[in-house]
Amino acid sequence: MDNGLAHEENTLINFRRYAPDPKEHGFRWIDTKQLRISAESMDDRGLLAALIGHDQFRDDYAGGGVLPDGLRHGPYWLGLITPDRYEPISQEKAVQILRGWMDPLRDVSTELEADLQREVFACLAAADGIYYLSELGDDAIHDWGRAHDYFHEFVLIDRSAGRITLIVAADD
Repeated sequence: MDNGLAHEENTLINFRRYAPDPKEHGFRWIDTKQLRISAESMDDRGLLAALIGHDQFRDDYAGGGVLPDGLRHGPYWLGLITPDRYEPISQEKAVQILRGWMDPLRDVSTELEADLQREVFACLAAADGIYYLSELGDDAIHDWGRAHDYFHEFVLIDRSAGRITLIVAADD
């Protein structure tokens, strides 16, 4: 357990796997990390702080993976991400952001849609709280952070399941 959270599992949905033509997938992927919330109940901001402090959050999402001493998170310098950079949003808004990001694909395969429903949209539906990492601005982007064309990050808090889920949807 790290900062009141215990890492359970990761899931990667690489859109390349579902595309009949490898050029059609747009280099899109969704990565989810699920962490168990400890028995002690924290408020949502406390959970966001615990997540930011967790080793699994130190992921550059550009092939480097989780680095315990990493300084990057996605395109951003890790030290510039704080709980107040996350805005609470509705399930409807989260789905709208994800569907809008996927729009260039228009015809999503049945298999991809089923995997997205199970790994992403069902988690959104079950969440008590959904937080979206707001745009941090150019000063927060690290030295090679523009490797991502789009970077969407959601934190889902599901108290009934005792779980926090980090969802990153990006293109590179």
